[in-house]
Amino acid sequence: MLGTRFASRPLELDIPLMVTGMSFGDLSRNAKAALARGARKAGTSTTTGDGGMLDVERSESRALVYEVLPSRYGIDIRHLRQADAIELTIGQGAKPGTGGLLLGSKVSDEIAAIRDLPPGVDQRSPCRHPDFLGPDDMVIKIEELREATDWRVPIFVKMGASRVFDDVRLAAKAGADVVVVDGMEGGTAASPELLQEHTGIPTLAAVCEARAALEDIGLFGEVQLVVAGGLRHGADCAKALALGADACYLGTALLIALNCNKPIHVDDYEAIGAAPYACHHCHTGRCPVGITTQDPDLMARLEVEAASDRVANFFHALASEIQILARACGKSDVHHLEPEDLRAQTLEASMITGLPLAGTTRVFGGGPGW
Repeated sequence: MLGTRFASRPLELDIPLMVTGMSFGDLSRNAKAALARGARKAGTSTTTGDGGMLDVERSESRALVYEVLPSRYGIDIRHLRQADAIELTIGQGAKPGTGGLLLGSKVSDEIAAIRDLPPGVDQRSPCRHPDFLGPDDMVIKIEELREATDWRVPIFVKMGASRVFDDVRLAAKAGADVVVVDGMEGGTAASPELLQEHTGIPTLAAVCEARAALEDIGLFGEVQLVVAGGLRHGADCAKALALGADACYLGTALLIALNCNKPIHVDDYEAIGAAPYACHHCHTGRCPVGITTQDPDLMARLEVEAASDRVANFFHALASEIQILARACGKSDVHHLEPEDLRAQTLEASMITGLPLAGTTRVFGGGPGW
């Protein structure tokens, strides 16, 4: 249950796993439809990403989180009011403090019409919201979004993990129902390697800071915490829940479930200078398996129904893995996982998490904020 603080209609999901924001433009229409349908089959939500709401994404979704980003591409008040939650995005883990880029090769006529920009021209997403400069303005923006949706749906605030302790406190004080912290392991097709590899705070370390921040202002448990960034296995998500997260966003792992990097259409991988299992050419718009492309012929290679089944199966597998680990810790509910179920394997991990070092009862350091 996400958004219990102020929303009259909190977001209720069957599993604590969700589809993170990935835009229509970066992803194909078929990919967005498959993610939405797969999430519905698994009893969870999907998120729009930059570029507004895709019609088929809304119709296929059980629950849809609508992102409001600095670019304002595709923002439509009518679509906003159809959403089940609003996510005010301040930053991303793969590129905290910077904007994004959608190359002109992926800006089809449809994408250009939705974003109200010229087709075939590179589209740059800014890093700063045009109508606020700091937390005081964020209070006003959150209130505007609440008024626009009649206080029905939760307001998320998403940030790249950087100054986590302060940022989470500011977002919670500004009135967020849910804070989303996106760690540096998060992926994107719109950020250079320099930023992806050398900016941001690692995801699980960021969870520790975020929990400490909410505890510091007495809002842990009242403001929900969603974590994202490189989560791939049930063990990753179980650790995040035990450290204080209420739910986990998944992105790249779900693209792999769709068929990303699958060894099919090998000639097309070679034509773009890539290979299955190690493609990394999302930005080119020439995705051989039809996921990160706007080319109709390539897009048709991704069959929506079969792809949605793979997404649902992946969600079910991860949820089962989390349950197995919870049972192994003697818990009847995955949300009963707690720091006491964990041990640190290194001195650094003990200092970051505040957990005892394995084989001892000692905490080296004092945990977040010590």
